[in-house]
Amino acid sequence: MAKLIIKLINSVANVVNNDPDVHGRLKVVFLPDFNVKNGQHVYPAADLSEQISLAGMEASGTGNMKFSMNGALTIGTLDGANIEIRREVGEDNFFLFGLKADEAHELKARGYNPKEYYESNPALREIIDLIRSGHFSGGDTQLFAPLVDSLMQSDNYLLFADYQSYIDCQDRVSAAFLDELAWTRMSILNVARMGKFSSDRSIREYCDKIWNVKPV
Repeated sequence: MAKLIIKLINSVANVVNNDPDVHGRLKVVFLPDFNVKNGQHVYPAADLSEQISLAGMEASGTGNMKFSMNGALTIGTLDGANIEIRREVGEDNFFLFGLKADEAHELKARGYNPKEYYESNPALREIIDLIRSGHFSGGDTQLFAPLVDSLMQSDNYLLFADYQSYIDCQDRVSAAFLDELAWTRMSILNVARMGKFSSDRSIREYCDKIWNVKPV
């Protein structure tokens, strides 16, 4: 499924990157074999860091810290390190969307039905139908069928449930980005308040609490 998602990203890229209406304005790029060396170019260049794992999955790790330390603002859920970053940089300097962990658990416990979200949200329905139609796969309606079926039948990560909240939050991001002065201020505050996540502090805590060694 993960490989199919990567295939979909590249297939969407083929459509977007060959659309004359957005030529020179929008481009989708997938970086293969992403590593620390490539990251040195990506982290400082980013304006927005998307950390969109489902709250409670603890899927958000240290990549979001690297983005934030380099001035990117974060759009994300209350998951993993996102929680710590938001606490440090301030709620006003973090774009929050989505269910909280307890809300996600409660929704699943009640019996989550992704089809209800699909049927009640015209924009979401249009997107899923477009993928299913073969628009991004040269007319092949079967290529992404496993992905669509998985979302429609189970949607383990509650993508449909979080979809509208994400879109609404992206609207807030777009509005904020138009205010260059305010965005720059938020970016600077992100960098200034990320000192807690320095590797120096991490190693110092390991020395003090785990290894019991003294600096020389």
